Amino acid sequence: MRILVCWDDAAQAELIRLYLNVDGNAVIVATEQQQFETLVQSAQNWDVIVVTTNFPDHDAAYRFFESVKTTRPECPVVAACHQEDVYRLARYLTSGLRAYLIRDEKGDFLFLMHAVIEGAVRQVEAERERLVAEKLRREIDSVRQLQESIIPHNIACPDRYEIVARYESSQIKVIGGQPVTMAGGDYYDAFTLPDDTTIVLVGDASGHGMKACMSIMTMHTLIRMIRFDEFRDPSNFVAYVNNMLCKQSVVNSEGGFITLLYGVLNPKTNEFQWASAGHPAPICHRLGSDSFETIGDDDSAGLPIGIIPEADYETHSFQIPEQSRLLLYTDGIIEAFPVGSEQHEEFGIGGLKRTMSSARELNLSQTMQKLFDDSQAFTRGQGRHDDTSVLLLERQG
Repeated sequence: MRILVCWDDAAQAELIRLYLNVDGNAVIVATEQQQFETLVQSAQNWDVIVVTTNFPDHDAAYRFFESVKTTRPECPVVAACHQEDVYRLARYLTSGLRAYLIRDEKGDFLFLMHAVIEGAVRQVEAERERLVAEKLRREIDSVRQLQESIIPHNIACPDRYEIVARYESSQIKVIGGQPVTMAGGDYYDAFTLPDDTTIVLVGDASGHGMKACMSIMTMHTLIRMIRFDEFRDPSNFVAYVNNMLCKQSVVNSEGGFITLLYGVLNPKTNEFQWASAGHPAPICHRLGSDSFETIGDDDSAGLPIGIIPEADYETHSFQIPEQSRLLLYTDGIIEAFPVGSEQHEEFGIGGLKRTMSSARELNLSQTMQKLFDDSQAFTRGQGRHDDTSVLLLERQG
């Protein structure tokens, strides 16, 4: 620490210098007011300033304290006063005094001086950290709100179909144990083209926080700039998006990438065509038989986008049965787990199927709510530690 002390007793000044000049501290003890004022006004950075409450007299000492607070508002001030002057500390404390020492006649207070000064400095550092954390929380919340503004909430659907989707970002705890809802890297979108062809997609940017969020927003902006005709062939669409994002450093810097599941539904033929860029395959739930089918396998997924330009992707086709639900999701929901359990166990695909099976009689919105509730409960209330996006598509007839 860099410590500046103004003292009225030359003999004690030398002792103070000896007691405080430990652990790499740099200490200057001034016994003349003019010298002290010059040091306060100098360009030297001080971590803490110590003043007395009676030098050269009580009123002048207080005025000087106010001057120090004005000149060095970021620097904590510690005051030392004699026992009979304790009541004079009131106006100091209401004007920003961080800590104080009571000067006894034997000089025992000198043994406490280092601890009191260190405590005052740590208090200021903690307050600065809280202010930075609060500013970070507000900035993250602003970006998160911008991210959520690009996610659709009222999805238009073709006849005999219903679509619901939901996104939730992860949370972290910062100073004071307060949660911060993070800007995340998950994404979904769904919209209908002029000929009633319906587009659905779910994406997941690698990593967490601001960079992942900005990667997703870059992809969203790109997708919404594409002409309608280019949406129809899933493999060509994913390849085009990949080539464009490979040119964007915001995505691929530091090894970043995005997984994407892109699907095209023809409501007239009930054909669902899709292409995957490293993303989990959709799951089909036949409500009548309560059976499940994973559409595609590990070989169906191409390379995540944003890594290598001119990567190849395949279009796959699936005929959506009557009375069935199609589930598109990011790995945040299946990787939900309780922290601190003896064995690492995840909600997994099994958890998805159990929940969807138990929700057969519920409507699609209620089923979505149950998926999030059950995965949350699986973590024993600790919350999912990754962003989560889920899209449900139901063919009703």
